Amino acid sequence: MVERHIPAGGFVCRKGEPVDHWIGVIDGLVKISSDLESGKTATLAGILSGGWFGEGSMLKTEVRRYDAVALRDSRVAYMRRDTFQWLLDHSIGFNRYLLVQLNERLGQFIGLLESERLLDTDARDARCLATMFNPVSQEELGYLTGVSRQRVNRSLKVLQFAGYLKVEYGRITVCDLDSLRRFGG
Repeated sequence: MVERHIPAGGFVCRKGEPVDHWIGVIDGLVKISSDLESGKTATLAGILSGGWFGEGSMLKTEVRRYDAVALRDSRVAYMRRDTFQWLLDHSIGFNRYLLVQLNERLGQFIGLLESERLLDTDARDARCLATMFNPVSQEELGYLTGVSRQRVNRSLKVLQFAGYLKVEYGRITVCDLDSLRRFGG
């Protein structure tokens, strides 16, 4: 296992690279995204402290299909492929963890697809906030939901007026997590 410090805006890994490591966020926030040659970007996920990613690529032995960028200064762990494979072959607990991880990731992507197709920006921001377990800035929320910081600010005002959260300088406090999760359908 190797630990690295990745500054805000730095690449954790890049699209097209060989997948030699399973990656975990020890501390920080990492955005997983894919860019088209046209300049269009799609944010696929935000990985918070304690989260891991890249297991699908490790299992398929393919090149990385996305970029991962630190949205804030982050400490990142890189588990070598041979260690990952050894755990996969010898540890029931590790396999159970991976199975739960893959199931949660599938649920996230189904929810993301549903949000993109059915919900307005306010509801997308509410759902994204509801998945966060540590503080996130308006700018980071914008990166994760694919809208501008200004538009996130408008959504936060809507959600605050509804009583789901409280917005203060440098802080967003969730007051009603269940309602935030259900906002917009």
